[in-house]
Amino acid sequence: MNDVDWVQLSIVVLIFGAVTVMGFMAARWRRTGELDSLDEWGLGGRGFGTFITWFLLGGDLYTAYTFIAVPAAMYATGAVSGFFAVPYTIVVYPIIFVFMARLWSVSHRNGYVTPADFVGGRYGSRALSLAVAVTGILATMPYIALQLVGMQAVFETMGLGGDNLLAKDLPLLIAFAVLAAYTYSSGLRAPAMIAFVKDGLIYLVIGAAILYLPGQLGGWDSIFDAAKAKMETPSPTTGKPTGAFVPGEAGYSAYWTLALGSALALFMYPHSVTAVLSTKNRNVVRRNAAILPAYSLLLGLLALLGFMAIKANVDIKGLDGLANPQLAIPRLFDQEFPAWFAGIAFAAIAVGALVPAAIMSIAAANLFTRNIYRDFLKRDATPAQEAKVSKLASLLVKFGALVFVLGMDKTISLNLQLLGGIWILQTFPAIVVGLFTRWFHHWALLAGWAVGMVWGTITAYNVVNPATGKHFGGSLAMVPFTDTQVYIGLTAFGINLIVVVALTLLLRALKVAEGKDFTHKTDYLADAGDPGVKDLEELLDEGGTGPAAAKP
Repeated sequence: MNDVDWVQLSIVVLIFGAVTVMGFMAARWRRTGELDSLDEWGLGGRGFGTFITWFLLGGDLYTAYTFIAVPAAMYATGAVSGFFAVPYTIVVYPIIFVFMARLWSVSHRNGYVTPADFVGGRYGSRALSLAVAVTGILATMPYIALQLVGMQAVFETMGLGGDNLLAKDLPLLIAFAVLAAYTYSSGLRAPAMIAFVKDGLIYLVIGAAILYLPGQLGGWDSIFDAAKAKMETPSPTTGKPTGAFVPGEAGYSAYWTLALGSALALFMYPHSVTAVLSTKNRNVVRRNAAILPAYSLLLGLLALLGFMAIKANVDIKGLDGLANPQLAIPRLFDQEFPAWFAGIAFAAIAVGALVPAAIMSIAAANLFTRNIYRDFLKRDATPAQEAKVSKLASLLVKFGALVFVLGMDKTISLNLQLLGGIWILQTFPAIVVGLFTRWFHHWALLAGWAVGMVWGTITAYNVVNPATGKHFGGSLAMVPFTDTQVYIGLTAFGINLIVVVALTLLLRALKVAEGKDFTHKTDYLADAGDPGVKDLEELLDEGGTGPAAAKP
């Protein structure tokens, strides 16, 4: 340990302890039965209303990405790599308003737990379902890793850690062990309950920061002037400007493709779908699509903390002696606020990382259990066996995320989320288009997915961070045969769609057989209480399988 701030640490431990107790207590919160099925453990009983869902989705979607990664990107390179997140989280809600209620309806009528369940039932293809499941698990890993990076930055600012691997990562491992324990015990109810605390702390901290810091730093003019001066200063590594204070014409394509691609990808992530499927009716989904943009205001204010850190001239050198932009916001609070308030802010960031990490691990575990274990390893698995396997898988997913933390470039941790976006966006045609039409052939969808995944991964790998020399150092690349730089995920998605359309036309011309559709057109508009929409007790009585079990 190095000069530990015991006031900050004491407050963080106190709040973290309270949250941990809540996590274990949540096992009995709003419970309608034992936690021995995915509907109860993995979806919280499918009974959350508008109020709980607003906090759950807020805790699910606004993560260490919001509190650490976006402001750090603003601090390091400016608006193109950071502020695009604000329009992205505005655009996403009209998009999900259109299709997410349909996914809720078909999932509740057929007992689907994961998006891969729906794909398998819609197209009658276990191969395509497996592809969606594997992609969801893979894309979730770097997103969980981003939460770890956020917590690591907080611990390091308080003086925990060191320049060797054990000292640096031990506090993080302890925090994650606690997370794993109450997630295993309580399932989705734990992050749903803790989300109330997390969101309350975050609103308190950001409100105080926005009201207090500008006055301390000389006003907004002074803050923006300092940020502009830094972005226009040539980087010693590249000789080019450090970043973009306001995107110039050359940055337009990068900015809008990052925003649009991220918006299309967000609700393809399994943790987003899990939160939606935990609601009690389709109107809860629509209402939350209308009121969740309130969080986008919070994100915009949080992003500006990156510019405040520039003006405050915070020291971002880590305990290992290397510059780490992820330390910018924790160091800003440490430098500008009393120790007791900085402790509250650090607790808010740490809890804000734990809540989504819990939901993400549950969602990835549900994918493994339903679409790998049950579909390929044990077709007659009981609900209790599914729940047991999912609990164990949720532990493995967390450790898998550590691989990304230890092995990837974290200079701009936002790239971890954007890398996941490249992968998960390739499931969009199968899921979203499938909610409206079955015109795409399932073999064409599988081929398009494979091409998009391979092209996107190779292109992302070839992006090298000039400062560190590490691969996967960015999320932008030139569109093939042009000099226009865009988000890799959106280009891969475009290539995916081209392959899908072309092969669908070819396969239909050759009259290649399609898989059986286990859904019905009335499924997509069904609501709670409608004929055929099973409540939780019916699902449990039937073994929790539904038509998904009939997939070939």
